Amino acid sequence: MAIPLIASLRADPMFMAQVQAWHTFPEREGVYETLPANLNPQLVEGLNNRGMTKLYSHQGQAFNAIRNGKNILVATPTASGKSLCYNLPVMQTLLEEPEARALYLFPTKALSQDQQSELNETTLGADLGLKVSTYDGDTPTSLRASARETGQIIISNPDMFHSGILPNHPKWIKFLKNLRYVVVDEVHTYRGVFGSHVANVLRRLRRVAAFYGANPQFIACSATIGNPQEHAEKLLGCQVELIDQSGAPSGKRHFVLYNPPLVDRVQGIRRGTVNEAQALAVRVLTSGQKAIVFARSRVRVELIASYIHQQLANLYTENQRIRVESYRGGYLPNERREIEKGLREGTIQGVVSTNALELGIDIGGLDVAILAGFPGSVSSVWQQAGRAGRRQTESLAILIASSAPLDQYMVQHDSYFLERSPEAAFINPENPYVLMEHVKCAAFELPFQGTGGTDAYLPGVESYLQVLEEEGTVRRTGGRWYWSGLAYPAENVSLRSASAENIVIIDTTKGRNQVLGEMDRPSAKQMIFPQAVYMHRERQFMVLELDLEERRCFVEERLVNYYTDAVVKTDLKVLHEDRRFAGPGCSLVLGDVLVRSQVSRFKKLKFHTHENIGYGEVALPEEQMHTRSLTLLLDGGPSGAALDGLEEDQKGMAMARLGHLLKAVAPAFLLCQSQDFGIAERLRDPHFDGPAIFVYDQSPGGSGLAESLATQLELVLSAAADLVAACPCAEGCPSCVGPRDPEQEVGKNPKLGVSLLLEGWLGR
Repeated sequence: MAIPLIASLRADPMFMAQVQAWHTFPEREGVYETLPANLNPQLVEGLNNRGMTKLYSHQGQAFNAIRNGKNILVATPTASGKSLCYNLPVMQTLLEEPEARALYLFPTKALSQDQQSELNETTLGADLGLKVSTYDGDTPTSLRASARETGQIIISNPDMFHSGILPNHPKWIKFLKNLRYVVVDEVHTYRGVFGSHVANVLRRLRRVAAFYGANPQFIACSATIGNPQEHAEKLLGCQVELIDQSGAPSGKRHFVLYNPPLVDRVQGIRRGTVNEAQALAVRVLTSGQKAIVFARSRVRVELIASYIHQQLANLYTENQRIRVESYRGGYLPNERREIEKGLREGTIQGVVSTNALELGIDIGGLDVAILAGFPGSVSSVWQQAGRAGRRQTESLAILIASSAPLDQYMVQHDSYFLERSPEAAFINPENPYVLMEHVKCAAFELPFQGTGGTDAYLPGVESYLQVLEEEGTVRRTGGRWYWSGLAYPAENVSLRSASAENIVIIDTTKGRNQVLGEMDRPSAKQMIFPQAVYMHRERQFMVLELDLEERRCFVEERLVNYYTDAVVKTDLKVLHEDRRFAGPGCSLVLGDVLVRSQVSRFKKLKFHTHENIGYGEVALPEEQMHTRSLTLLLDGGPSGAALDGLEEDQKGMAMARLGHLLKAVAPAFLLCQSQDFGIAERLRDPHFDGPAIFVYDQSPGGSGLAESLATQLELVLSAAADLVAACPCAEGCPSCVGPRDPEQEVGKNPKLGVSLLLEGWLGR
């Protein structure tokens, strides 16, 4: 079925004047297989009740591989029916062997709830009698014992399994000794430090399961990434069979790169993505199509949703009978589920979301996806664009560029964008900082016996146990190591390396005292400071008080004509130098740094025009992170000579662009994500009294990345130089030093400065 809107847009000269590229991907026929001959008749009935009389080829391939005892990874596009790849063989086994058990792990609670609904539809529709239970932080205590004893499929998340189930495994004996399958969905989200933690949680799971005599099969699913099989095998700790040829049909897909009109040709400023996304969304919705808008921040989500509501407002037609909702982190669980249900059932026609809806939550059939700004990675673009379009229908995705250099480069170089492979995912389960924490957790769960047996799932940990023995947290008796610490180790290990302290937002309007939502502490300081305007599902609130100690924020409903934006200052201070040593062409310092961020004041920005109409002061304590850093000193040797050889106005630019380049290259050598470390460049650092580049760990206390970089720096710098030299661009692009900023770098060539710096540094 064609979307009339597409023809309307193509015929609109004002719209087409801003289109940088319009790509059409042809529809694809489905490749089908008959239902397996030995499939349980009740399952056949359940599938038929849902209109499914055959399987896609990848679903049939997955069913056969799993039934043959193989660990598998299904890496097919969004909306290709991946959940049936594991649900069908798991339910078949549970119907054959009622004592068998399965564990489903999802990265978010929303995905867990979605899968619970999916399974309930199948099991209740066919009266299968299978017991499916969700076990996470929201599960009432009264239901937890029942889940442990009778749950045949337990749906959870890595955080709950790490801190709530594994340390209490004696309560889970019945479940663990009969564990046949472990399903790990959205494996592409388990990257960097978080993925390294989860990999160790899965090794601990295999160790405890083996203790009870179980050896579960692993079934993993992933969106498109650059290295799906390699990543899954490292995450799961076992070999997997890759299934990446989708048999699902696909309707015709249109992908549009849209550059908003210029409002200031001299400065190169274009219409903002917020207003442009709102205008396009209204056009889509009023044409009768369903739409999802992705925005890059919570504030933008609320702004776009609010603007859409205002433009559709009509008392007599119930807003033209179009319902639009915002969706982001911080909403209460029942609010999120209500929105998800409305999208599935069609009572909500549009949604504006952060990347929270990028994952595979079932939100029904949407026709158009609007991306308000480049989301930061090519894989995220295709994930978000893939949320539009049902399997047999035409769909449209529009990427609206902001004025930022990266966005402008992407829309103006569509061949680069379309031909580039999705980013690879990296993890390092052997990171000593991460592994040490999980050795503690594993010792608490079961004694270590040194070699063989269940210890095979956490190999090579003897040196860690010896360190813990010296600290007094484990003791060795009869050739085994036993946990002897007083603390409960899993409670002090956060898989996501973030604070678990959430601020509860309370609506005090007219004495209501109702909880509106929640927010993590660092975000709260930047978004719900006193006098801030807090927006929640089209309602505006003024923040009266932020009580960080009691983790509460009091707000009151107000109607104002502006929103607020925090002005955040970030600073870095050297605390201690552990070691200063010679590196490749420079001096290196490994030590502790304090990274401080503080909201000093805020801007008041008028709705719609977004013009600054005033400032306000903020008096909140700074957010501090004590972490590890590797500092590159460019004050002597080849690096210093190369920097001195640049023109004065090139030096700062070259150092900043080198930081961008290191962000792009280092993850491949450090086995992490670029978000796992931060970079600060100073042409005249006050502590070292010279030019310095700080590469610091984004995890409080450090997770070993600074130390790893010290051993890999020569390879990283060499790879960076090779990348710049091989890149065909003239003045910089996202593949090397970043695109040139026409506003800040008039007449300058950032690529040339970085190239001269690196070539001189490495003596090429």
